[in-house]
Amino acid sequence: MSDELKTLIEQQGSAFEEFKKANDARLDAIEKGQSHSELDAKVDKIGAELDKLGSVIDDIQKKANRAAAPSAEDEAKAFNAEHKAAFDKWMRKGDDSGLESLRERKTAINVGTPSEGGYAVPIEQDRDIMRLVQDMSPMRQICRVVSCSTEDYRKMVNLGGTDYGWVGETDPRPATNTPTFTTIQPTFGEVYAYPETTQKALDDLFFDVQAELTFDVAEAFAKAEALAFLNGAAADKQPVGLLTATMTAEADGVRDFGKFQYIASGKADGFAATTPADKLLDLIYATRSHHRQNGRFMMATSTLAEIRKFKDNYNQYIWQPSMQAGQPATIFGYPFVVNEYMPALGANALAVVFGDFKSAYWIFDRIGIRTLRDPYTHKPFVGFYTTKRVGSMIANTEALKFLKCEA
Repeated sequence: MSDELKTLIEQQGSAFEEFKKANDARLDAIEKGQSHSELDAKVDKIGAELDKLGSVIDDIQKKANRAAAPSAEDEAKAFNAEHKAAFDKWMRKGDDSGLESLRERKTAINVGTPSEGGYAVPIEQDRDIMRLVQDMSPMRQICRVVSCSTEDYRKMVNLGGTDYGWVGETDPRPATNTPTFTTIQPTFGEVYAYPETTQKALDDLFFDVQAELTFDVAEAFAKAEALAFLNGAAADKQPVGLLTATMTAEADGVRDFGKFQYIASGKADGFAATTPADKLLDLIYATRSHHRQNGRFMMATSTLAEIRKFKDNYNQYIWQPSMQAGQPATIFGYPFVVNEYMPALGANALAVVFGDFKSAYWIFDRIGIRTLRDPYTHKPFVGFYTTKRVGSMIANTEALKFLKCEA
């Protein structure tokens, strides 16, 4: 563990001790009917500091754990370097002769042509964009991500129905009922970004145009995906969103395939006034044990700020900070991820999700990001119209449970 990380973890532990003291005093004041506005402000301030420390710790650990890109063969490395140089020349000057030369060599890597939707960005840049998108996207960090070369993907799902019987050694074995299957498939959409710069900047050799494009595109793609993976609809040409599925209070084994189960929070617009943490326990134990093993929570920061104040029936805080490198902060012993695009606490809001996200929600990437250079539409700016095909699929509606603000 680095000295910096060790110091940050120690600071987080100290801040949490201060948080507990302040919140205990706040709860005591509430119980006695005393004024507690100053204590509320103090608790919120320390809570914000805990959020900040947690975010910094997560960033450091992600960088430390990030695997280096695998080394390629010398020939592929040479091609990639040539592709990158030709792509840079095209971006700066609009000269695509180098890219056309690569395409004519009929290499295994598809450089692309403008008539087919633009040139493919170099492999290294493609990889950097997707790495940044993952760093910015909570859903990509916790859900299953599949790379595919076609949108014609199908998954068979067993809906059950297989029967059984008991027999003696010489008894006949009549046929049992056969299982029922259904097919599910991802919904795809095309996400695009259209960053612009000036020709003067492109003429400056010290201006790293590829790095600038990489960050701008990654930021735009991450925001678009974050919204779509929660609320996207096929009718809007987006991947299907997790929160758009049908929700019901029916338990596993009772509700129809394709519906998620929700647990009522106990209050119409938030958590119950008494024993609010119990509803989070109900959420955990409504999930089958094999999905609980990989379980984690997802919520917005504002919801986390409320949950951090909760105690269990043994008067212990259910939120616990990270105490060592590689170990995340937890709620009831389970890790969590903050997603700012999740609904805040409010009437009928699906404010908290718990379970095995990798089993429940799959994200699909069509390999390859393409860019078109546009120096005409918005003179004197040069635009880079960059596109990518991305899809999603709700694969298992038993793997996640939702907490709904409901009395």
